[in-house]
Amino acid sequence: MNIIDGKAVSAAVRSRIANETAKLKNMGVTPGLAVIIVGNDSASQVYVRNKEKACADVGFYSEKFALPENTTQAQLNALVESLNERKDINGILCQLPLPPHLDDKAVINLIRPDKDVDCFHPVNVGAVMIGDYNYLPCTPAGVMELIHSTGVSVESKKAVVIGRSNIVGKPMAMLLLHENATVEIAHSKTKNLAEITKTADIIVAAVGRAKFLKADMVKDGAVVIDVGMNRDENGKLCGDIDFSGVAPKCSYITPVPGGVGPMTIAMLMQNTLSAAKVQNNLTK
Repeated sequence: MNIIDGKAVSAAVRSRIANETAKLKNMGVTPGLAVIIVGNDSASQVYVRNKEKACADVGFYSEKFALPENTTQAQLNALVESLNERKDINGILCQLPLPPHLDDKAVINLIRPDKDVDCFHPVNVGAVMIGDYNYLPCTPAGVMELIHSTGVSVESKKAVVIGRSNIVGKPMAMLLLHENATVEIAHSKTKNLAEITKTADIIVAAVGRAKFLKADMVKDGAVVIDVGMNRDENGKLCGDIDFSGVAPKCSYITPVPGGVGPMTIAMLMQNTLSAAKVQNNLTK
């Protein structure tokens, strides 16, 4: 059993991005990311701080727009439209969830597709589906980097994705499919889930239930990636996988914390770098 160190893999990705950013700066281009946060959600504030720090680490320009809880849809839309027009801002990220009176779908659709570094806009979602994309959803892209770091080839492997969210489950299946895995998506309505997961060479658990995947659901030698972020009965951070039971059976497994988490922000940096290249015609 080998534990995949998400901190080490994300550090390598960030180092690569920092080197590319230095080259872009020599050409007069500094990648810029705008982060919008509405209200006082404490978890969102932590995420935003982490994104600001990551931008500084790789040499990006970043700007935070902290809006009050009572911000109107018109005010939020006006901010997004102004950022769409700014040349120094290559990526726009609106931290979700928004307060209940605001329409997150309207905001996502308003962000210019070439500045949508979360890869949530329908145009970018469609591009991922057909395999012709500039940006990838950050968490699934991070999962692929972690799998690549093991040296295990995805091609011809059976992969099971547990979870079907638009942010992780569905795009995760597409990325595995693009690398020629045979992919099955399981979810809350799937019957006999253990029989399906027991045949998988690769399992990506993104179901949001603490310690959901047990040892008897995993075959020996599987690569198991845990996207979950939950609290166990003692309030301790844990994933969707019962780590102590499952880990001894795996060839590779990610821990929580320190697995997928650090990768999500690293891939956001990658998308912002790609956006700067796309907008300055430097993709060749």
